[in-house]
Amino acid sequence: MIKHIKTWGKHFIAPKAPMELSRNFKNIDQAGIDEITSSLKRHYFTRSIWAEKVAPEAYLSSEEGKNDLLNHLDLRLNDFRQTIIPWLNDTKNLRGANILEIGCGTGSSTVALAEQGAKVTAVDVDADSLQVAQDRCKVYGLDVKFLQTNATEAHQLLKGQHFDFIIFFACLEHMTNDERLIGLKNTWDMLKTGGLLCVVETPNRLWFFDDHTSWLPFYMWLPDKLAFLYSRYSPRKSMCNSYPKYDDKNMLSFLRHGRGVSFHEFDIAVKNVTELNVISCLQLYQREKNILRECWWRTKKEYAYESFLAKQGPRIHRAFYQPSLDLIIRKEIN
Repeated sequence: MIKHIKTWGKHFIAPKAPMELSRNFKNIDQAGIDEITSSLKRHYFTRSIWAEKVAPEAYLSSEEGKNDLLNHLDLRLNDFRQTIIPWLNDTKNLRGANILEIGCGTGSSTVALAEQGAKVTAVDVDADSLQVAQDRCKVYGLDVKFLQTNATEAHQLLKGQHFDFIIFFACLEHMTNDERLIGLKNTWDMLKTGGLLCVVETPNRLWFFDDHTSWLPFYMWLPDKLAFLYSRYSPRKSMCNSYPKYDDKNMLSFLRHGRGVSFHEFDIAVKNVTELNVISCLQLYQREKNILRECWWRTKKEYAYESFLAKQGPRIHRAFYQPSLDLIIRKEIN
């Protein structure tokens, strides 16, 4: 039986968004696809990659670069539509919701939110990414408010505004520790009572393998400087030779490529983590929806590790013990 379950785990059908959501998906023609591709190449893929060691042209001609372009062009949007959007919408209806999206990047997640009828304010610190996001939303015919800022300063530009959702989309891991703590605290204060703080696709510092940045075991457990020095052993070709010299500039670039996050930041910046009202976790949500997925997960070493973590801190929500942090916290009356 266990053998069959392990085999089934390799053949899960990708989740499909329910009809009430999929009917809102906006399609674009080839001209629109070409326009977004051009915007990505003119703005986002103009930079050198990994501490200026890989030129943009060389990167885009590599297998990793080609996959990266396709990911930004289409795959991320489809994934958000089929997995993240149904999960968020099951917790609180997105239509008419006032949403602050932190770290909108090139706008795939922004499109997925806005096409559902949400009122989206999208912010990003990177002007080039923001330009692509604006171009993308224009192609899709979506009205979104864009601001170039970071999570630590958004509250100043949006003073007096409060939101139903504040969503950190795959960005907490790209902040420094100070930015992360200040950003979480300031944005928490911008949530309405009953509003939802959402974290999506953020690698968990407690996890034993880093499949986000270095592709190395135990890497996220290392202090930043030691991880910087150890990056030369990464099997990821675009990373292993990128940081031969330790200095402040290279360290900041290194941190921007991604370090893990754990429950500790929430404990410090928001409130005692055992008192947080974590109302949903994507991994648990998916396993509840699909009994085969749950059975398959229980055969894996990752489940044993998740269970080990939960035994060490049983009062902390199991969402903080998943490979990545994909969780929703409701703000209660203080």
